[in-house]
Amino acid sequence: MFKQFLSKLPRKSSSKPDSTSDPSGSSVVRSNSVKRMSSAVFPSSVVAGIEPLVPFKDVPTSEKLNLFVSKLSLCCVTFDFSDQTKNSLEKDVKRQTLLELLDFVSSSSSVRFTEPAILAMCKMSAVNLFRVFPPSYRERNDSDDNDPTFEPAWPHLQIVYDLLLKFITSPCLDAKLAKKYLDHGFILRLLELFDSEDPRERECLKTILHRVYGKFMVHRPFIRKAMSNIFYSFVFETTEKRGGGGIAELLEIFGSIVSGFALPLKEEHKIFLWRVLIPLHKAKSVGGYFHQLSYCVTQFIDKEPKLGSVVIKGLLKFWPVTNSQKEVMFLGEVEEIVEVMSLVEFQKVMVPLFLRIAACVNSCHFQVSERALFLWNNDQIVNLIAQNRQAILPIMFAALAKNAESHWNQSVLNLTLNVRKMFCEMDEALFMSCHTRFQEDEAEQCSAEEKRKETWARLEKAASMKPVTGKTAVLVTPLATSIAC
Repeated sequence: MFKQFLSKLPRKSSSKPDSTSDPSGSSVVRSNSVKRMSSAVFPSSVVAGIEPLVPFKDVPTSEKLNLFVSKLSLCCVTFDFSDQTKNSLEKDVKRQTLLELLDFVSSSSSVRFTEPAILAMCKMSAVNLFRVFPPSYRERNDSDDNDPTFEPAWPHLQIVYDLLLKFITSPCLDAKLAKKYLDHGFILRLLELFDSEDPRERECLKTILHRVYGKFMVHRPFIRKAMSNIFYSFVFETTEKRGGGGIAELLEIFGSIVSGFALPLKEEHKIFLWRVLIPLHKAKSVGGYFHQLSYCVTQFIDKEPKLGSVVIKGLLKFWPVTNSQKEVMFLGEVEEIVEVMSLVEFQKVMVPLFLRIAACVNSCHFQVSERALFLWNNDQIVNLIAQNRQAILPIMFAALAKNAESHWNQSVLNLTLNVRKMFCEMDEALFMSCHTRFQEDEAEQCSAEEKRKETWARLEKAASMKPVTGKTAVLVTPLATSIAC
């Protein structure tokens, strides 16, 4: 019976195939002749007339694995999907075969996958999935067009991804047997596919890689290292050449990995936080993966609260000064971190942190100022501020006073007055002391400014009265400008 199955596999014709030329000049093979793909995305593969094999239900259980391998071999034939009209019959046969394979793997619970079956599955997945993306995939982040690019071959790719996922998670797959074929090279090629601009493909890859990490414990250190290398490359090499495509999905995977780390954290995990997660904040495209990045960081701090002060110092190092939207995001992350910090860790960073928050409170962009003032709506943060008001109020008082006097946005003005009232209720004596010091500082600044103006006026007057001798050039301020000054 197995010979009957093999007889239905596609074979090369021994005679020279007849061919004609299509309008584009490429050779088109008729009937059962052979054609080589010219796609720039998919690897070259032989396209021949393929015929469907018998269904799984028509063969005994002992032959189902052999039929499984045969059907996988049939699905190793690839097509050019840039033209949907080409090989439409063969494409439909392949699609139906893939669906049969998916149903077989999903429903199979007693048949253990053998090495030939695992090898055939890995080969079929590699032929259909692993491909090289055009350079334009990595150079579009500066374009105004932010619409995702959808893969034309997705109707087939989706089934292949679903089949691979079902195969990996199947209880019939022995991880010890499969690790020889789902090896480091296979995993690296999977990671390269995260460059795809099709969000549907990246979502499938995220699920598959997470399942591989969970099932193949022997590969876990390698997967973490390979993912770290991708992050390193993005942060230090290609961040200006490509957007954040794939970074969000990889961070989402890593977030679930971090949640499973054992305590105390290993040094390699802390290094990943310092050298990868914190520098990822500096990329222009951080908005595309900020939620996943923030989740990873908070997972580390939940595991080891002492890392909170380290993260805050890193955020202050990469704080955006010209991007208001990033400032708003950073302030949100600061709130999440400070909310879970201990008093001791908070005191390590409170001075530089509130110097930055004071600058944000004074921002002309109302969203930045408003988000900074919202920190006082968090009871945990207010409690930390109250315990350290002797250090924080003198830093914040000037910024609050300037906002109360001259900020243009009414919402910011109202929030500022509420925060001032909270500080006054915390410690009225300290508040009045800061108020007196602020008035004294303002008076000193006004006095110094007046003295500076008078000094310049005297210099300009002296310069205008001194005669010009020889070829000495003297810059003299016009009388009207001098009076105006």
